[in-house]
Amino acid sequence: MHAMQYALTLPADDDMEIIRHRVKSRGHLLDDFEGLGLKAYGIRERGTDGSPVNQYAPFYLWADPAAMNRFLLGDGFRGVIRDFGRPAVQHWQGLFHRPGPAADRLPGAFSRRTEALPEGADPATVVADAVARHQELAAMEGVFATSLALDPRHWELVHFTLWADAAPEDAGDRYQVLHLSAPGLDGLGAGSQW
Repeated sequence: MHAMQYALTLPADDDMEIIRHRVKSRGHLLDDFEGLGLKAYGIRERGTDGSPVNQYAPFYLWADPAAMNRFLLGDGFRGVIRDFGRPAVQHWQGLFHRPGPAADRLPGAFSRRTEALPEGADPATVVADAVARHQELAAMEGVFATSLALDPRHWELVHFTLWADAAPEDAGDRYQVLHLSAPGLDGLGAGSQW
């Protein structure tokens, strides 16, 4: 599994209906994209759920890294570049993924939180502790799925959780999910991946 996200921050006075319309008209195009585990089409709106910005920031979990490359170098991402410019794309190596009790419902939100590994800490110990927390989180009512990934360049963990309804206030950055493409959800595995 490989996690990926890019963020398009829009002016504060921009009408987010433009993004909603874009997702409504184009979101289905990845519903059958081979190698994609899931794409959560997420937005944040300034003043809602603590967001300081208007932002379109989809989050991806790839079952096949080659599919991620096909997407980034293909027509779909060319459209993003044409319409918004070329954004920086963050990506992380997958460590854990598990469906939750609400996996039979469409998610309404996702949360994303990053955590730097403390200087001098044993990375394996920090990851093992984070995986244990995600195992507990995966059993919580309202969780569609939760994932954990690592950026070894910056020694940073990313915690990503899809929620059936609203994400809890303490979950990190909170996004509304406009659409979920999940053609390879079963290919993401269930449990630890290290």
